[in-house]
Amino acid sequence: MSLPGQKSRGFFGRILGGRQGEQADEVQKDPVKDLAADASAQSDPASAPSATVEPVEIQAQEPVASDVAAEAAQPDGEAAKPAKAGWFSRLTAGLSKTSSKITDGITGLFTRQKLDAATLDDFEDLLLQADLGVETATRITDRISKGRFEKGIAPEEVRKILAEEVQKVLGPVAQKLVVDPANKPHVILMVGVNGTGKTTTIGKLAAQFASEGKKVMVAAGDTFRAAAIDQLKVWGERTGATVIARSVGADAAGVAFDALKQAKAEQYDVLLIDTAGRLQNKQLLMEELEKVVRVLGKFDSRAPHECVLVLDATTGQNALQQVDVFRERAGVTGLVMTKLDGTARGGILVSIAARHKLPVFAIGIGEGISDLQPFDAGEFASAIAGA
Repeated sequence: MSLPGQKSRGFFGRILGGRQGEQADEVQKDPVKDLAADASAQSDPASAPSATVEPVEIQAQEPVASDVAAEAAQPDGEAAKPAKAGWFSRLTAGLSKTSSKITDGITGLFTRQKLDAATLDDFEDLLLQADLGVETATRITDRISKGRFEKGIAPEEVRKILAEEVQKVLGPVAQKLVVDPANKPHVILMVGVNGTGKTTTIGKLAAQFASEGKKVMVAAGDTFRAAAIDQLKVWGERTGATVIARSVGADAAGVAFDALKQAKAEQYDVLLIDTAGRLQNKQLLMEELEKVVRVLGKFDSRAPHECVLVLDATTGQNALQQVDVFRERAGVTGLVMTKLDGTARGGILVSIAARHKLPVFAIGIGEGISDLQPFDAGEFASAIAGA
């Protein structure tokens, strides 16, 4: 921010039966070499998938709601969370790295007797370092300076203004992921790069939908990683969801096609489709994702009904580029952000919301089922501002 005559200095889960599958999902690796080995076996992108390879169907006998609840309370073998620990307290604790950086900076900056240009520039820098984005940072500093230049302002009031402005940005995008009962099934395509926790998020969503009494199917479309397929099989066993899978290296579009065909025939409420984690700058892999979308559309012109991009908050500004590319190539309709408890740059969600205005369906702050919750703009704003 610049004031007249001033130059701105601102610069722009044991839940999965062990950590082995979780760690595999977190590894950032380039899958292009893996894909190249199978490239000759892939069908033409414009063609319908081959159905010569029969999918493997894994179906649990009964939904195990009690097991799901136990896993939510006691993830990865750790001690169970206190029963009275509410979501907001866990959200606040999860965002503490981001919040502490901002609130400590506010306390240090706004204990001066007068509000001057240097203080405002330093505060703008602080907000940018938290990845709140230029637009939001400028609006906040402008509001703080209005009528107060060369006067004082208490840190508490700064935090209050910060929370209000963040909520203004996030309020319009806070939307619940709704399953339309008119769709049998409601198809949700899950996309994202390696390491975002996409496969784990699918499992958590499957558990939540199953707990609501919905008939859930999951398609293991990440055919490049055996660990991803195994993860979803475990989720199927724990939640009662049907899992459609093939062997490693199979055609992902074929898996999606077969799953949708069966889900529609058997009147499933929800079909969650996993996809291979792909770097957004890998052309061949993005074309394969586009093929999955086309094949679904051939069977049901409205499918997928949602295309959800899973983002890792720890990637900071790179998440903005991911939204740009996946929105263009796969028609992303909404976001889930994970790992907000592992970064001091949780403000990236504000920056993404300001630029893209895409629905934010849920956020994650841990590994348990209950650590993925529908996004609430007010709670997030209060937690990040320490207000």
